[in-house]
Amino acid sequence: MAADIKIYNPDELGPPMGQYTHVTRVKASEFLFIAGMLSGDSKGNIIGAGDFDKQVTQVFSNVEAALKSAGASWANVVQFTTYLVHSQDIPRFMEFRLREFPKMFPNGKYPPNTLLMVDRLVQEPFLVEVQTIAAI
Repeated sequence: MAADIKIYNPDELGPPMGQYTHVTRVKASEFLFIAGMLSGDSKGNIIGAGDFDKQVTQVFSNVEAALKSAGASWANVVQFTTYLVHSQDIPRFMEFRLREFPKMFPNGKYPPNTLLMVDRLVQEPFLVEVQTIAAI
């Protein structure tokens, strides 16, 4: 049984303030909870130390690898939680989403995303972390 995922914006909430949707309604047989992904590679090396664009690209590559490991894809994603260390990186994050999300979500239905600013992540060089929930 494939997950029945409906992503939508209730009129009462107004338009989203970025590339995300307010609500995801899911009927699924299984959920996939992916830990916050950082910009590490398969050998544990930090990719893009000090370079937000390289880090965010690696982070989403890691999310995709985690999805694929469970036989899932971007179409199964029902929610993101994003952690940024510097508020100055918000425009770069939005640019990444504007460029990449139409490829990842060609139907134009972007999962809900909570964006949080944090003092730091698990190691000082990390600038961005993304936690993901998917339905299978």
